[in-house]
Amino acid sequence: MRHGDKIKNLSRKKAHRDALLSNLAVALITHKKIVTTVAKAKALRVYVEPLITKSKENTTHQRRVVFSYLGDKAAITELFSTVAEKIAGRPGGYTRIIKLGKRVGDNAETAMIELVDFNEIYGKGKTEAKEGAKKTRRGRTKKTTEGKAEEAATETKE
Repeated sequence: MRHGDKIKNLSRKKAHRDALLSNLAVALITHKKIVTTVAKAKALRVYVEPLITKSKENTTHQRRVVFSYLGDKAAITELFSTVAEKIAGRPGGYTRIIKLGKRVGDNAETAMIELVDFNEIYGKGKTEAKEGAKKTRRGRTKKTTEGKAEEAATETKE
């Protein structure tokens, strides 16, 4: 039974798993998208999103905390400058996983994991929607009866 066992082990010991996720996170931050297996992508999302959240606050302490996870100075610089600048207004959900199909060699399910704000294809529609009026799910009345009466009055005067 696996009661209470929520960590994705990826068939590796802890040290190997930490090294794998650290290397995948560095690759994701530097390249903005990587192709890997679905299981690794899902484990990487849980690993990297808190680090991206920490990058919003650019202090020495936060840099040291993130460096303890990643261990790559170039990735830290990229994360705290370019990535943090783009995701500043986003409250979470910094990554997107897109399933690609099965790999030829071993038939493993592959997926592309990417940083959401760095994809220009999906990002264009979002920025245009943000510039316009705020949209809600609730229905709103088009115009009140008073507004219609005022419009009719102005039309008859002309």
